[in-house]
Amino acid sequence: MTPNSPSAPSRRRFLASSVVVAAAVGGGMPLLAACGGGSGGSKNEGTTTGKKLKDLLPAYVPSKAVTPDIPGKNGSAVGFTTALPASELAVSVPKKLGKGSELTIMAPLWGTSPGEGNPYWTAMDEAVGVKVKWQNQDGNVYGQKLGAVLASSSIPDAVVVPGWELGGKIPSAIANKFADLGPYLSGDKVKAYPNLAAIPTGAWQRGVFAEKLRGLPMPAEATPNITPFYRADIFEEKGYEVPTTTQEFYDLCKEINAPKSKVWACSDMTWSAFVFFGVLPEKPYYWKLVDDKLVNRYETDEYLEALEWSRSLYSAGFVHPDAKAETGDMRTTFSSGNALMYNADISDWYAATAIQRLDKPDFRMGAMDFFAHDGGDPVIYEAAPSNIWCFVNKDADKKTVEDILALANYTAAPYGTKEQRLKAYGLEGTHHTLKDGVLTKTEKGNNQVFATYEYVATSAPFRAYPDHPDVVKGVIEWQQRQGAHLRKPLFHGMQIQEPTRFTELNAQFEDLEKDIVRGRKKVSDMQQQVSDWKTKGGDKLRDWYKKLLDETGESAS
Repeated sequence: MTPNSPSAPSRRRFLASSVVVAAAVGGGMPLLAACGGGSGGSKNEGTTTGKKLKDLLPAYVPSKAVTPDIPGKNGSAVGFTTALPASELAVSVPKKLGKGSELTIMAPLWGTSPGEGNPYWTAMDEAVGVKVKWQNQDGNVYGQKLGAVLASSSIPDAVVVPGWELGGKIPSAIANKFADLGPYLSGDKVKAYPNLAAIPTGAWQRGVFAEKLRGLPMPAEATPNITPFYRADIFEEKGYEVPTTTQEFYDLCKEINAPKSKVWACSDMTWSAFVFFGVLPEKPYYWKLVDDKLVNRYETDEYLEALEWSRSLYSAGFVHPDAKAETGDMRTTFSSGNALMYNADISDWYAATAIQRLDKPDFRMGAMDFFAHDGGDPVIYEAAPSNIWCFVNKDADKKTVEDILALANYTAAPYGTKEQRLKAYGLEGTHHTLKDGVLTKTEKGNNQVFATYEYVATSAPFRAYPDHPDVVKGVIEWQQRQGAHLRKPLFHGMQIQEPTRFTELNAQFEDLEKDIVRGRKKVSDMQQQVSDWKTKGGDKLRDWYKKLLDETGESAS
């Protein structure tokens, strides 16, 4: 991630857009024709493993273009604390690979899309050798637009699909509407695009849909993105100790909480609670094997215990009212000192610090280490190696496909190269300045240089905040400490598509979780929901996964 990149949306924030696509199917449109399936069943169900997968994946050739200031360890990103002058940047794309195609690309954008002809897009076009016509869509409702576009006959040359949109018929649409990139990238073919060859293999594996390599990946760190933050400056001033058990956390909340002074101990902590209690990840990695039987996340004691503990924070009045009402911006609430602990994407560390230190140079926040709820080492499940992909229209001709790959090779350039500087910061003097080793975006940079190019393809994970090197150090060291406790869930790294008959099976859980922790429902309501889930398809889904597990063998464990 780079400075000024928007935080990724909260997980499961958006509704899957299956309704729109399903409507097209119901109308008789030839939308989702059958396709050769994976090992788990017919059509587009299941996954791809073994020799078939190995033959699809691109060769891995690590980049030697730059050396990070902080090396990666235990699945962390690498860190950069400095910004070199343009004249000292490395070059990872010595020869322009684009052949002049005009490309249409649809991607989410959290902000106002700059108009065509702006100097940033023009500079990127000239550097790559293509002309991109962006079809940016509001990231907050991207799923709705994605469903509509995939159900239509007017699909752009390339389309970005975030992992949180893989509900309903979207996976089938991916299999039927987008190109097989294997003929261009599998094995040593990827070496024609050195920056794509430097993308870790696990990220590519998640880009395999319906037995074909289809997605250009945005790689992710192995450590969790959700992070429990605390106000390090206020903790130090008040003498608060960072908790190491959930009971200590609760006791600390008692000590901090002062609603009459507009200070609450925390925001909603449910996502952190899932790690404190060792809860399994979300779909499709939400199973564990107990006595040769698969047990789902929803069926575990840990899941209920995490909800019960989160509920106790609400019922004691420790949680900020805006969190209970699901309104407001918790980063702002935290930054202003109205809540002293909250959990969010780890990119909030930089985002909050960069803003707050403009007026409050002593502002400091920290990330507490995850702990087991009763003390000791936590169980932290490894994150998926990639969760956002860019797909190429299956009707694109060879020149168009190669020009999209040329663009992806450019956008996947690592930090410390001329290509990455242009992609992330635009033109020096126009979109950014570099003074005393600090990169600063200008007003034009903030209005034109958005992260849409990031979604076409990205390098292996890195964190680079030269204006706040202490944040880089804090983020990387936190990831490395958490990484020491990583455990791979069953099916880790596999791109698994469940049968469409299970599409709505899990739909009620997230809202019920929110109701329970906020006191609107009881924990026993979740137990009833799990019971219903079993009879309405959960047990059949378990059988389907068990068959998949038996077929994939060691690949899944």
